[in-house]
Amino acid sequence: MVPLDAFVRFRLSLVFLILCAAVAGAEPAARPPGIVSSEFIYDANSPTLSCHASTIAQTPDGLIAAWFGGTAETRPDVTIWTSICKDGIWSAPAEVADGIQPDGTRFPCWNPVLFQHPGGVLQLFYKVGPNPREWWGMLIESTDGGRKWSRPRRLPRGILGPIKDKPVLCPDGVLLCPSSEEAADGWRVHIEFTNDRGATWTRTEPLNDPRQFDLIQPTILQHSARDLQILCRSKQKRIVESWSHDAGKTWGPFAATPLLNPNSGIDAVTMKDGRSIVIFNQSTTERFPLCVAVSDDGKAWRAGPALETEPGEYSYPAIIQTSDGKVHVTYTWKRVRIRHVVLDPARMQLKDLPAAAGP
Repeated sequence: MVPLDAFVRFRLSLVFLILCAAVAGAEPAARPPGIVSSEFIYDANSPTLSCHASTIAQTPDGLIAAWFGGTAETRPDVTIWTSICKDGIWSAPAEVADGIQPDGTRFPCWNPVLFQHPGGVLQLFYKVGPNPREWWGMLIESTDGGRKWSRPRRLPRGILGPIKDKPVLCPDGVLLCPSSEEAADGWRVHIEFTNDRGATWTRTEPLNDPRQFDLIQPTILQHSARDLQILCRSKQKRIVESWSHDAGKTWGPFAATPLLNPNSGIDAVTMKDGRSIVIFNQSTTERFPLCVAVSDDGKAWRAGPALETEPGEYSYPAIIQTSDGKVHVTYTWKRVRIRHVVLDPARMQLKDLPAAAGP
């Protein structure tokens, strides 16, 4: 072999370094400002054919996500799965709950919701039943960040727990669980309360009139200790809101927001800087694109980065803000994966909402 002269070796090395820099920088440069990372919680080793309805929480040890998965939504083999993220690595999915009854009958599981209590107890609410009109609420708990779980217990009759989106903990220790029912004569939202980690419960009456707005799956924003806002999924092609000024005991009239909704799940959180951020499908008919909007007051919204823009289903998001200020989102990716996206609120570039999203 004839050795390369020094000049040729230098030029080849320079080309190689330029290509490496281009490859390393291509993905971050392609992301909208504010999106720190985007990854699948699991990829090639999918434990189920289908998955949906993820939830995420921060534990003392890291992050944990949960979702339901099986052959397909509504099938009896659908169960609850979790994955734990420590030092940036997601664990292999683990099955933690199923719908097998004492007599051997098996029902599908639905809509897990995680909540980390101060002091260490992690709760996982979920539903079991043949369909959303007949399902019931279930609860398991963990004291080690989701590695081991208690035996499942059924919630009291009339209590479903948080139906899709996370609860919020009030300063007085009351846990507010946003919930809803899908009755044959209409969809109705309500709030459930517990101050003893689910041992006892109270709830409001249905808050909305389905003849005006068909609503389910509310998410709660905390503007102050007493001023709360719910944003709801609707059949009316808009996210619909209501406000409470007595810590959730009573609620005002419902009104459509400028945010679009194709009758699909949403989630929102009040950030440490006082602003609200919501994840939703910016469409009236499709579960794409999946977008971010931010508000200073819960009323006027501005568009943030789009997380998904290509055709497909990107739905049922969950959102939290972790102790480092980053915002974490999980969502269904085409019904076959759960994607995890990290946002930096300080770096997001906000714009006016598209004209189609006007009131």
